[in-house]
Amino acid sequence: MSRVGRKVITIPSGVELKQEGNKITVKGPKGQLEREFSPEITVKVENGEINVTRPNDLPDIRALHGTTRAVLNNMIVGVNQGFEKKLELVGVGYRVQAAGKGLTLSLGFSHPVEIEPVEGITFKVEGNTKISVEGINKELVGQIAANIRAKRPPEPYKGKGVKYADEQIRRKEGKKG
Repeated sequence: MSRVGRKVITIPSGVELKQEGNKITVKGPKGQLEREFSPEITVKVENGEINVTRPNDLPDIRALHGTTRAVLNNMIVGVNQGFEKKLELVGVGYRVQAAGKGLTLSLGFSHPVEIEPVEGITFKVEGNTKISVEGINKELVGQIAANIRAKRPPEPYKGKGVKYADEQIRRKEGKKG
């Protein structure tokens, strides 16, 4: 049995869960998320708890079991607390500015890099080198943060670029003189 899949999810107070066949809607203080899950996995909601079970031990079904449980848990945590990814800009002249609901990044290119606002995601700029990406959908928050980081990933010699706040950059030694 999957270690992740067999764990029971407790529904916190203030969070409503509605199930219509394979479609599950989670509503909480921060917003609402809905998702359709595979019909091969059974999701039972009883007494404020969610149990996710699988019909057999085929490798694909086993993988789907743990994934379904993890996604459901992330939906509940998202509508209750939300998710956040922090990014930092490292380098001389690298800075960020809030432009409406989007962002304008100066990353050493000949032009500024514009990040368009995405529905369900909010950007917070702290100082002019720190960005916070917040939202209720963990997948979307992570993808938007990865897209911003991909504009100028950190390089291994001086560490210049856009990095996650908790990321450790492996440094290389420069040329020998």
